[in-house]
Order: sequence, then structure tokens, then C-alpha cells
Amino acid sequence: MTIPLKALAEINHDAIRILSREIGLANTIRFINQFTTGMGNYTEERQEMFGEMALNDIVSEMKKRRDQ
Repeated sequence: MTIPLKALAEINHDAIRILSREIGLANTIRFINQFTTGMGNYTEERQEMFGEMALNDIVSEMKKRRDQ
């Protein structure tokens, strides 16, 4: 049995329609948002924020800020 391939846009449309019907629009949107790509470069941003800090240093800084 051979199943004809659909265009990706058609698959996406079908999937969103089925999800919306089965779990509701709000939950469908929440589900889809898990798979959207972010912006920026996490590795560069992390290096700018934390540099060569060790994990213990980062946790200590977080606790200090929380207690202020």
C-alpha cells in the first residue's frame, strides 16, 4: 500500500485542524509554541552574561539577588 505524499503546508493545515478539534484552540496554540524557534544566539548571550563563572558562582549570585 502506497500513501501519496502531501505537501508540507497541507500536512500542517490538517494537523492544526485535527488538534484544534480534539484539544481546543488554546491548547493547540500552546502545543505549537513549544516548537517555535527563538531569536538570537544562546551560546553567545550566555557567554556575555556569565563569562567564565562556575555554576556555584551563578547560583550564589542568584541567591544573593533573591535575598535583597
